[in-house]
Amino acid sequence: ISLDLKLGKKVNEGKTKEVYELPDIPGCVLMQSKDQITAGNAARKDRMEGKAAISNTTTSCVFQLLQEAGIKTAFVRKQSDTAFIAAHCEMIPIEWVCRRIATGSFLKRNPGVKEGYKFYPPKIEMFYKDDANNDPQWSEEQLIEAKFCFAGLTIGQTEVDIMARSTQAIFEILEKSWQPQNCTLVDLKIEFGVNILTKEIVLADVIDNDSWRLWPSGDRSQQKDKQSYRDLKEVTPEALQMVKRNFEWVAERVELLLKTKSQGRVVVLMGSPSDLSHCEKIKKACATFGIPCELRVTSAHKGPDETLRIKAEYEGDGIPTVFVAVAGRSNGLGPVMSGNTAYPVVNCPPLSADWGSQDVWSSLRLPSGLGCPTTLSPEGAAQFAAQIFGLNNHLVWAKLRSNMLNTWISLKQADKKLRECTL
Repeated sequence: ISLDLKLGKKVNEGKTKEVYELPDIPGCVLMQSKDQITAGNAARKDRMEGKAAISNTTTSCVFQLLQEAGIKTAFVRKQSDTAFIAAHCEMIPIEWVCRRIATGSFLKRNPGVKEGYKFYPPKIEMFYKDDANNDPQWSEEQLIEAKFCFAGLTIGQTEVDIMARSTQAIFEILEKSWQPQNCTLVDLKIEFGVNILTKEIVLADVIDNDSWRLWPSGDRSQQKDKQSYRDLKEVTPEALQMVKRNFEWVAERVELLLKTKSQGRVVVLMGSPSDLSHCEKIKKACATFGIPCELRVTSAHKGPDETLRIKAEYEGDGIPTVFVAVAGRSNGLGPVMSGNTAYPVVNCPPLSADWGSQDVWSSLRLPSGLGCPTTLSPEGAAQFAAQIFGLNNHLVWAKLRSNMLNTWISLKQADKKLRECTL
């Protein structure tokens, strides 16, 4: 633990970590990992030298990835090799499990299902945290009827729906993030808490190598997760070394989840500098997806040679590019670009009140052989570009997936608020 942090009282201690209050940082706690590995509710437990640091690295990277994507989490920052700072939450005593592939306890509970059965969409299950009864599986109805209240928030249908939706989104983001490493995320176990300051449900606790199953090349015999420890017939020093190597393998690769090999950019071509404010909105929206955006002025009517020269400049350097054509009145820019490049082109005309309804036809009625769609919203044009880049850039895809979730949650909460007002 770094010396400049004053620790308050121990709030909690689990099998693999301790939680301390931080008197100097109100509303935050220190999550301190231990060099301990357990299985079967600690029926088996061993000390594994260096596990705390491996665990802390894994959790910190995963939470950073999710947070940058836009998922609400309790993570604040990595503090030391073995500890991180998190928002103080009252934990909801449910383990949420999301599965893409049937394996493990699912097969025992569902005899007749073969290992490897795939779930589309991924399957969500929940388990009540109760060591004495081996964490029994719960239904949504049991969770709602328990009428839990944490940090002043009662857990009802809305909260259960939000956690279930979030679990699926978090799983899908991590699944997508492991794919470039040719690694299959088989399943994932997470927990939520209620932030004591904001009173909102956030992803809390940890996500480390105990929290998931990871199969390189989709091959179970190469598993790198805690299952390799659970499967040991007996725990010998050599066996523990093998397990530790698996954990180190994951900790090294998890840092790569924060990077992407694929780059891309949006180039906005405007027919006139009077359209600048419209184009600035596209650029601003691209920034929210982490996509670089350049603005250029060129007219396909008044300087077609220059338009094609600019196009050639962006085709020649190997960076995947989406062109956005911004031209009002008579839009020749989008169709001319679309007819002369194999790159995607999208029209985003700035429509004026006087002739807008007539002008839009120049963007919609294209000559045959051209495929350039039209979207009137600058934010929509940026999102369309992001969806193209998201096909092979997991960081952009994660932001899109997180946006979908957050939009859904805000509608859900608005509905709840409205019902409470009218009741």
